[in-house]
Amino acid sequence: MSTTTQAKPQATSLGYKGMLIDGQSVDSASGARITVENPAKLQPIAEVPRGNAADVDRAVAAATKAYGEWRRMPPRERGKLLLKIAEALQARTEELARTIALETGNALRTQARGEANITADIYRYFGGLGSELKGETIPLGENVLSYTRREPLGVVGAVIPWNAPVMLAALKIAPALCAGNTMVMKAAEDAPLGVLLMAEICQQFLPPGVLNVLTGFGEECGGAIASHPGIRKLSFTGSTEVGKIIMRAAAERIVPVSLELGGKSPSIVYPDADEDWAVDGIIAAMRFTRQSQSCTAGSRLFLHEDIFDSFLAKLEKKATALKIGDPLDEATDIGTIINNKQFTKVCRYIDEGLKRPDAKLVFGGLPPKTGPLSEGYFTIPTVFADRSNDWRLAREEIFGPVLVAIRWSDEAEAIRMANDSHYGLAAYVWTHDIGRGLRAAHAIESGWVQVNQGLGQVPGMSYGGFKQSGIGREFSLEGMLDSFTQRKNVTVNLMV
Repeated sequence: MSTTTQAKPQATSLGYKGMLIDGQSVDSASGARITVENPAKLQPIAEVPRGNAADVDRAVAAATKAYGEWRRMPPRERGKLLLKIAEALQARTEELARTIALETGNALRTQARGEANITADIYRYFGGLGSELKGETIPLGENVLSYTRREPLGVVGAVIPWNAPVMLAALKIAPALCAGNTMVMKAAEDAPLGVLLMAEICQQFLPPGVLNVLTGFGEECGGAIASHPGIRKLSFTGSTEVGKIIMRAAAERIVPVSLELGGKSPSIVYPDADEDWAVDGIIAAMRFTRQSQSCTAGSRLFLHEDIFDSFLAKLEKKATALKIGDPLDEATDIGTIINNKQFTKVCRYIDEGLKRPDAKLVFGGLPPKTGPLSEGYFTIPTVFADRSNDWRLAREEIFGPVLVAIRWSDEAEAIRMANDSHYGLAAYVWTHDIGRGLRAAHAIESGWVQVNQGLGQVPGMSYGGFKQSGIGREFSLEGMLDSFTQRKNVTVNLMV
């Protein structure tokens, strides 16, 4: 595995960054703060407020106050403001990208810059949908006018994770605000800086209180959002276990909820796809250049037995050529795991794989304990070969660069194993036979299936999970309408 060997740069400090409440940058009510760490250097880079229930109360009050005027603003005018935000974000793409790389450990060239760019595109896409908040007319006769309206829900409470924080925040902010809602969002405590920068840019164009962004820990701040009586909708992206907690909190108050949760996504490679383009696609689908810290990572690789060894040999050659190092270095392909807790978790999974008699280590393994990669939370792309889909590494979401390759000979059995999971977020199929690829795509129980590509999501597609991978859709017009509006029917007797 290659590593970058540039001289160790001085630590970057961003100082103190306040929360956004009612249009102002503020400290927490308690004055307590959280230190944000650079995971590549294990050094503090900033402090943010440690928000709690009192701060959630302030933010919900501000959002409630702003809601009346914001919902009455013509949707096209709200859309125009989002378009202005998009252009302002585009102008500061590099600043945003470097902030993302610094706090998440995601490599600037392969990940952070792309995230900054798609964030601007998300605001641009939803900014153009203000005119699509349409209702329908119902033909009940010449003497009756019956029609439906799409109306906002109110104050939306949102909680986001750290793996792609700015993009995931934009996916909640842009559609919710376009639809006429106001928002109280909690950023992830490990990666709040990019979200706060985005919020600062948004606030240049939004009325005070329309968008409020808090920082804090899950139980203290996120829990207070989930249970707050002034929140009329909950939108959460994160682990399935925390999603269940959010859903229970929503059930207590009969509040609608959107959940984008975990995944253990399968890739099925047919024998006619033993080629470099498919190997490149597997690397992309596995999200190796994001340290596989992605809910859509194709972490179960079902390879036909005829190409099993040859395909893995190609995969090893290409994956081990990727450069691991400082996320801010342009030469770096792969950065770091987000924090020590996640780093330790990933290493434990790798250690379990190494000790399993039926598993063969194809390449990778535990990270080195000396040298440049020992100075941060760096892990190495790791592949185990096994015949079973029934062990922990093949069933649990690791959220790290650990891939399990499984042999198959019967197509029906491969699809059965692909579906043998309580997750159902993404899947990938690789074959020159498009008819066969589409049949497999239709048979796989996942909300998003790609055939012959391993790319990420783009604005306009309908994205979300089956089974315990979530409820609701994002990235799309229908996602905005279903997640952030409610339908009202109005019926008028025209004979009076």
